[in-house]
Amino acid sequence: MKNSKKDRDAFNDPSIKVPFVCPQITKSDKKSIMDALDSSLLTDGPNLRQFETEFAKFTKINYAVGVSNGTSALQLSLKAVGIGKGDEVIIPDMTFVATASAVLLVGATPVLVDVNKDDCNISPNSIKNSITSKTKAILPVHFAGKICNMKEIQKIAKKNSLFIIEDCAHAIGTTKENKHAGTFGEAGCFSFYPTKNFTTIEGGMVITHSKKIAKYVSIARNHGITKSLKQRFSKGKPWNYDVCEPGYNYRLDEIRSALGISQLRRIKKIKLQRKKAFEYYNSKLEYVKGITIPLLSHNEEHACHLYIVKIHKDYDITRDDLFLKLSRNGIRSSVHYKPLHEFSVFKKFAKVYNSLKNSKELYKEIISLPLYSQISRRDQDKVINCFKN
Repeated sequence: MKNSKKDRDAFNDPSIKVPFVCPQITKSDKKSIMDALDSSLLTDGPNLRQFETEFAKFTKINYAVGVSNGTSALQLSLKAVGIGKGDEVIIPDMTFVATASAVLLVGATPVLVDVNKDDCNISPNSIKNSITSKTKAILPVHFAGKICNMKEIQKIAKKNSLFIIEDCAHAIGTTKENKHAGTFGEAGCFSFYPTKNFTTIEGGMVITHSKKIAKYVSIARNHGITKSLKQRFSKGKPWNYDVCEPGYNYRLDEIRSALGISQLRRIKKIKLQRKKAFEYYNSKLEYVKGITIPLLSHNEEHACHLYIVKIHKDYDITRDDLFLKLSRNGIRSSVHYKPLHEFSVFKKFAKVYNSLKNSKELYKEIISLPLYSQISRRDQDKVINCFKN
């Protein structure tokens, strides 16, 4: 049986029976987009304001500011707390390149530190061993949807007078003790890229308790202009505004904001669907010799963004051979991530002060399996059978 149009491979490869990810775009999503297109104001308008308000309410924080993507969210958040040339920012070695690129984009230096072997999250001990007189911030990534050890990271930051900017690209819906990821530090940064649990196609959000940070991000995303479009055209001369400093064109338009509002309204359902798929994998793979499955903790809410297993030496084949086997059986898989220290740009511009032993070992072991809200048990069984046979 062929996949339906909405669940087929993104690259239209007829050999692929189980895609790695399928964005869930519903009829209500499409209607929200068409309604937004009927407006004569297509950017910096009421949909953006509503999306920001609802996202702030969802994450239980004072301010949310919509931006063009997750990278711009990180860049503007770092700028907002004054990170710049000569500063060092501690980040995990195992993350997507955008985390490190945002640090470079503000003129600072990314310092790569190791991750925990069990959950791939940033290692507090490695953070401690990498702090120098130039360190100004810690940028933890809530990897695969599991929250970092924020209590320990907060202690380290407080002791050393460091800012915390959280990368929450994987973590919409991730909470611990009723606190949402992104609310533990100065700012939290989200990505709504199509592979994420929640999508606006391209888009991102900065959340913060700080009025100062929210104001900076709001102005900086729009060329540094001090007034919104509505403010400019509601009273006085529309060209009578100031530009307080060089800004960026990092706005989130009305169409994507409308899609975000629609997606946010069913985020709890999306999260539940992903959790059920995650738990189904666990129930079927738990006793397969030679692999380690990811575990869900009872005292926190995991966003279940990625399902990552570790392939050990006592499994019948290597991780790379498993990747090929899955591919031959029409199943897409991937690795999250190639560690940053492996890339030419970060070999040149990043620093490493401490061992990266865990990230190096994990890179040889981990593989990410197909996981999305509407994945069927039948498709999951195809994946599972590749491990058992």
